[in-house]
Amino acid sequence: MLLTTVLAEVAATGLGTLGAAIGAGLAAIGAGVGIGKIGSSAMEAIARQPEATNNIRMNMIIIAALIEGVALFAVVVCFLAI
Repeated sequence: MLLTTVLAEVAATGLGTLGAAIGAGLAAIGAGVGIGKIGSSAMEAIARQPEATNNIRMNMIIIAALIEGVALFAVVVCFLAI
């Protein structure tokens, strides 16, 4: 009830659109940085232990997919706030 009232008030003033746009942008930037760090760490791990390449690559892809899912969820929530 309170959340609905607050969201209606924010939407009426126009600040909701600005907040949603900033939130969506931050979610996309955060996901990009996170996936970049995962790729960097995976390349370092493969360079140290080339025999574990398949396991490292599989884990990297799974974690990147999870981060992308969270980022997509955050962007959808931001657009719903509009």
